[in-house]
Order: sequence, then C-alpha cells, then structure tokens
Amino acid sequence: MEELLEEQSDVSTWRILRIMSELVAGFDFLRSHRRTVTFFGSARTKPNNLWYAEAEALAYKLSKLGFTIVTGAGPGIMEAANKGAHDAGGISAGVAIKLEHEEKANPYVTRLETFKYFFVRKIMLAYSSKMYIFFPGGVGTLDELFEIITLIQTRKIRSVPIILVDKKFWSPLLEWVKHTLYEKNAMISEEDMDIYTLVDDIDDAYAHIATLQKKKAI
Repeated sequence: MEELLEEQSDVSTWRILRIMSELVAGFDFLRSHRRTVTFFGSARTKPNNLWYAEAEALAYKLSKLGFTIVTGAGPGIMEAANKGAHDAGGISAGVAIKLEHEEKANPYVTRLETFKYFFVRKIMLAYSSKMYIFFPGGVGTLDELFEIITLIQTRKIRSVPIILVDKKFWSPLLEWVKHTLYEKNAMISEEDMDIYTLVDDIDDAYAHIATLQKKKAI
C-alpha cells in the first residue's frame, strides 16, 4: 500500500512540474509579443462562410496596425484570423492543444506554442491581450467568453475590450443575460453588461477599435 501511495505521489509531482513548465513556457511565449489581440470563434466555420471572411479581413487590418494576432491555432475562425495576420505580413501566433482527435495547427500560424493541459492553454488565451474579439461559436467559445467576463468582473484581470461580432447571432444570448440574469433575478449588476460591446460587422468593430485607440484605451 505504501509503495502504491509513493507511486501516486511521484505521478502527482511529475504532473505539477509539467504544469509549471507549461505555464512558464506559455507566459514567456506571450510576453515576447506586444499589443496582442485574441480571436475566438467556432472551429467548424468553413472558409466559404461569411464569418470566416470577416475574421480574416479584421485580423488583416489589425495586423497592419501593428497588433499581434493570437488564436487557439485550430481551424475555422482561428484559421481565418491567423490567415489574415499571415497575409498582412504580421505576427500570426497560435496557442495549440495536444489532443488525439485534434487537427494540427493551421498552416497560417507563424509562431506556435503547444500545450498538453487544456486549462493551461485557456490561461494563455485569456492572458495579456489588449483586446478580445469573439465571432460566433459553440460551447468552447461561450466558455471562453464567460470566463473572461468573470475575470474582468471580479477584477482578476484588468478591464480590456471584449467585442462580439454579429448582432443577429449574439443578441438572443445577451437579451437572456439582461432580462433573466439582471432584471428578473438580479444575479449580475448593470455595469457587468458594459464589460462587452456588441457590433454588427467588422466595419463596426474596426470603427470601435479606432475610437478606443484615440482614447488610448488599447
């Protein structure tokens, strides 16, 4: 029994050291990039989809402004954003995860860091960006969105712009947040809904970003 406990302890210690190693490598990777913008959105979005084209175009424009584009390095919206940065000649960074069923990093990533542990990768995606841009996505996208909102709400990270692109997609969710969480049940504060900004398309997003730049908010 004692031998078994020692073996389990060794495995646990190894995992802790591996996690620490990944955290250090991840923070060093992101620290080497300035003015980062993280893109989120569905990995299932196809290249012929409007959202793919818009993510690519917005990343291209932001790269030309000197921003580093960061994504989860996968397909869909992540690929679109990396492609935009790549084609603009900017820095196209990817934070990838090792999964048996996961595709390799998309071909437009020029700087890559890969992680074994999902939660470490999530920390990296929510760390140090000047701005977070969310295109339509599924459960993973929603998970990232509410995690970052919570971190800002609880002041665990500094307040940074969160931009949600496509009113038609996001409005039903935000209406539920407003009416069910805020008005009916008082589960959030009114100012919590100011943490994010909803825009209709990338033209609105770019105009909002330009305003933030003039105010030196990013």
